[in-house]
Parts: sequence; structure tokens; C-alpha cells
Amino acid sequence: MVKGAIFDVDGTLLDSMEIWEDAGARYLRSIGTVPEENLSEILYPMTMTEGAEYVKQRYDLTFALEEIIQGVLDAVRDFYYYEARLKPGVKKFLARMKGKGIPMAAATASRREHIEAAFDRLGISGYFGRIFTCEEVGAGKNNPLIYKQAAGYLGAEPGEILVFEDVLYAVLTAKKSGFCTVGVYDKFSAKDTEEMKRQADVYVRDLTEVYGFLEMHTVK
Repeated sequence: MVKGAIFDVDGTLLDSMEIWEDAGARYLRSIGTVPEENLSEILYPMTMTEGAEYVKQRYDLTFALEEIIQGVLDAVRDFYYYEARLKPGVKKFLARMKGKGIPMAAATASRREHIEAAFDRLGISGYFGRIFTCEEVGAGKNNPLIYKQAAGYLGAEPGEILVFEDVLYAVLTAKKSGFCTVGVYDKFSAKDTEEMKRQADVYVRDLTEVYGFLEMHTVK
């Protein structure tokens, strides 16, 4: 029986993965510079500092590396504060979960202030008892720590908790720790769709498809 739920945020609740590919280009446009078409592919494997060094040299910028990094971070912040939208069916599904008395927590690799701002703006803050961040927990989602801490908060065993994730490695981490996993489609992780279907306990295109499963597995 489902006694709790843990939701990833980017790509699961929020249609927000684009910012992690577009932040560098957004920054350049904000200072009046036209980015190259494949900039996101170039910056993807780089650290923030490496990316700033590339942008500084490639576009002959006079700003210090720290200023460039802050400019990119500001672009990310503004996206969450003003632009990020909910994925299809999210608010209705969260309302249904709340109506069934299922406690919920969010588990995210993003910064707390960004997620809180987006949740407040989009009207879903009240559905979550707590937001857990990888930064505060001290481990990424290749480590089950964030899920275990959320489970402790929810007061249920892993097998009684649904974990909603859009990326394969996070689904695998939660699954290996005994959680019931729900893989959620996102275009930015579409390359792993078939493997996600094999590995997740449930796989859906969006949260409206979870209703049947929820009806069968919730506490009466």
C-alpha cells in the first residue's frame, strides 16, 4: 500500500530541464552577444568554471570569471522565479494524492530557493511537507541518502513509498534501495525511455497516467 511519495522536481514536476542546456546562451544574450548554435553541447561536459573560461575566451569577454559565473547563475535563478512551468497533469495529481491523505516530499538537485520560488508561483507549495535538496543532504542521486532521509520524514518504509523520477540513474538508485519507482517521461531524457520502461516499476508519459495505479495501491 502506498503510504508516501517522493517527487523529483526538474523534468518530473517542472518542465525545467531546458534551463540547464540554455543558461549559457541566455547569459550571452543578456549582455548583447549572440551565442553559437551548439553552445549547450560544448558546455555540457564542463564544470561551471570551465564553461566560464570557454565563454570568456570564445566571445572575447572582458568580465572576470566570477562575474560570468554569477551571470549564468542569475539566468538560472530568473528562469525558476519567472518562467518554469508545471508538466501536464501535475497539480491535479498532487491534489488527488493529498485528497487520499498521502504525505509528499520533494527531492531535488536544484537550489532550495529556486524550487521554493517556482512552487510558490505555481501554487503547489502546500502539497509538500518538506523539500529535500542534494546540496543540503550532501549527496547526489547516485546515492540513496536523499530518498532515505525523505522516507524517514514521511514515516514509511521504502516499499510503501512511490519515488517519481525522470532520469534513469535516479530511478535505479531508488529501486536498489527498495522504493517503488515511477519513471516519468521527459524529452531531455528520452534516449533512456526503453530502459526506463524496463527498470521502473511503473512508467508514464505524464502524471495523469498514474491514477489507475494509485487507486489500486492506496490505503483505504
